[in-house]
Order: sequence, then C-alpha cells, then structure tokens
Amino acid sequence: MKPRTRRILFSLAVLAWSATLLYFYSSGRINKYLAPDFRLICFGGGLGLAVLGLFNLLTAGQTADCGHDHGDEEDPHDHEGGDMHPLTAVALMLIPLGLSVAWTKDEYSAAALARKGLYDAPSAVTSPFLSSSMPALTREDLEKSHRKTAEGFLQFSLMELFFSSGDRELQTLIDGLKVETEGRWIEEKNNNPDGTRKRLYRLFITCCAADSRAIPIVLEFGKAPPQFGENDWVKVAGTMRFPMEDGVIQPVLHVENVIAAEPPYEESFMRNK
Repeated sequence: MKPRTRRILFSLAVLAWSATLLYFYSSGRINKYLAPDFRLICFGGGLGLAVLGLFNLLTAGQTADCGHDHGDEEDPHDHEGGDMHPLTAVALMLIPLGLSVAWTKDEYSAAALARKGLYDAPSAVTSPFLSSSMPALTREDLEKSHRKTAEGFLQFSLMELFFSSGDRELQTLIDGLKVETEGRWIEEKNNNPDGTRKRLYRLFITCCAADSRAIPIVLEFGKAPPQFGENDWVKVAGTMRFPMEDGVIQPVLHVENVIAAEPPYEESFMRNK
C-alpha cells in the first residue's frame, strides 16, 4: 500500500476515535461512565485526537527527510511499514470501537451488578468516613438535617441507609424511623422464600464505571410486591429496621408505599457529592 494511502487510513481512524469521545461528551452519555472531575479529560482527549488526525490527514501527501542517507536511490527503505497490513490495523482500531458504541446499553446487567456487590452483606463494607467525619448525633439532629414529607417520612439518601449498617450509633438512631428514599428496583435473591421482598440500589462511582459498586438495601412488603420493571426508578417510604440475617446486620425498609420516580440528573453517587 502506498505511504500516502496508509497515512490517510490511519488519520481517519484517529478522527473516528476523536469523534467517538466528543460524541460521548456532548451527548451526555459520558455521565454514565465517568465522575465529573474526569469528563473534561475525555473532552480534551477528543480535541487532541481531532487536531492530530486532521494534521496527519492534511499532510498525508507530503514527503519529509528522515535524517540519514538512504544510500542508493534505487533502493529506498520504508520507515512506515510494519508486520501488520494497514487494513488489518485499521479494522482492529475501528471495528471494536463501532460495536461497543452500537451495542452498549450504558448500564449493567443483573449478573454484572451481582459482581459489583448488589447482594453483598453491608457489614462487610467498611465506612470509616462516617465515624471520622460525623460528630455524636441524636435523633433530633437527624430530624433537623433531613426534610420531612407531608406524610411524615424523613428523606434519606440510599447511601446513608446502607452504610448505617456499619455504624452502630447511626444504626440505633435510624432504626424505627419512618423514612423515604429512592433508587433502582430489582429482584431480591437472598432470604426471600415467600416472594415478599425486592431490592433497591444505586451505584457509587469513584472515578469511572469500572470501579463502581452497588449500594443496596432490602425492601420488605409483607405481601406480594407491586409490579415495576427491572431497574426502574422508584421512590419508597416505610419504617427502617436492621435485623440480623445469616449472621450479618441487614438494612431492611418495611415499605408502606412505593411510586414510580424520575431518574435523577446524576444517576450515580459521585465521590464529591
């Protein structure tokens, strides 16, 4: 393959990567994969690849001095050749990229969520920031620091309810409280012989989707739960309890009512929230 044609192909491949990064950033899909601090890096990388690709494309036909004597002009050597055919290299750069963009659903499957801790015991998760950053609390403090709905439920984040299982002080204060929270709805696979339970979760992300983990609690209805689609967003309200199940403390919300909810602007807990 001629050097000029090869350069054009590689330049177009670089531009395709640039377009993908810029598309994810401008469309908002990047929000599902990166915490806010890292999104500008993606945007900058897309712009950098665009500059590189356009420069190489515009200069593809130019020749340059390689800096040393080729000797016999009848036998020039190629500085750009390689063991892999250029079309194979371009295909390896673009086909996985295109399939990933086309096929990804921007969310985890149930199996992937299970690997991310969806059904892990809360007490196995350490929460040192709670004991180190929070002073001694009273129930009155909790009531003052959380909004109360018209029905009398205190609004808690799912993260607070989950990590309270590892903080004895906070657990004691929340146990028995009427609370309201929201998250994604999914099947409960543990300790659910009568089919009266569901699980509510959100994802906690430090920097990117690869390091995310599920933050769940159990929903107990005492009867057949209402019907919602898997991973639908719901708002639930009820009484919070912390029973001992299989040797671990489990956060269980005894639900009094549940309604469909709109997904929040940021669907993941971010490290700076």
